[in-house]
Amino acid sequence: MDATLDFGGRAVLVTGGTKGIGFEIARAFLAAGADVVVCGRGEPETLPSAGGRTARFVAADVRDASAAVQLVERTVELLGRLDVLVNNAGGSPDADAATVSPRFVARIVDLNLLAPFYVAQPANLVMRAQETGGSIINIGSVSGVDPQPGTAAYSAAKAGLLMLTKALALEWSPKVRVNHITTGLTRTEAAAAVYGEDGGAAVAAVVPMGRMAVPADIANACLYLASDLAAYVTGADLAVHGGGEFPARYTATRT
Repeated sequence: MDATLDFGGRAVLVTGGTKGIGFEIARAFLAAGADVVVCGRGEPETLPSAGGRTARFVAADVRDASAAVQLVERTVELLGRLDVLVNNAGGSPDADAATVSPRFVARIVDLNLLAPFYVAQPANLVMRAQETGGSIINIGSVSGVDPQPGTAAYSAAKAGLLMLTKALALEWSPKVRVNHITTGLTRTEAAAAVYGEDGGAAVAAVVPMGRMAVPADIANACLYLASDLAAYVTGADLAVHGGGEFPARYTATRT
């Protein structure tokens, strides 16, 4: 089989693809020739566009299981098939675990763990019926393996997403490959408010690669995992975090 990063004729769904990392993931697939649907809860001001193509938008709250099914059905109506699902929608503001409300915890788990499963289920049914199968990519976080204060619910949900990925890969192979990306600190508009437009020199100093990730780093990893180059890769966790962070004991001795 010839390996290729040409996604011409392939259909891709990116949840949360109207901004940040998801926007760049959608744009990368468009540039590679794919037809792309992005979703979000509200109509975006701008849609991803590249290679003479513009993504199509479907409004959906993926925390609702029935809405997730309708999203996949609508994607197939628009594009005729579904080859790649990128479960990118997620995130959480920091919250004090001692005082956070049960409703907040439930909503964070819904978005970061249950929603990817809700979308993956109907996507799998479509993909397994196709001769070429399909690829599902779950966008995780270093918080799922290395939490920090203020992220208890989010970290637990992201840890669960990694295990969900491995479990689905076992059940849905060989027709559908399911993989996970552990993302590190990434320069987006939301991150700029916290770390500064340049990612923050102090933050970059603790990352072995010397910088925060940019959305294109995550998008390129998605292209690989969805491509023929990764035809034998499933149940994998691809770390895209610049090497993680230097241990605190290491940086403490050099300040």
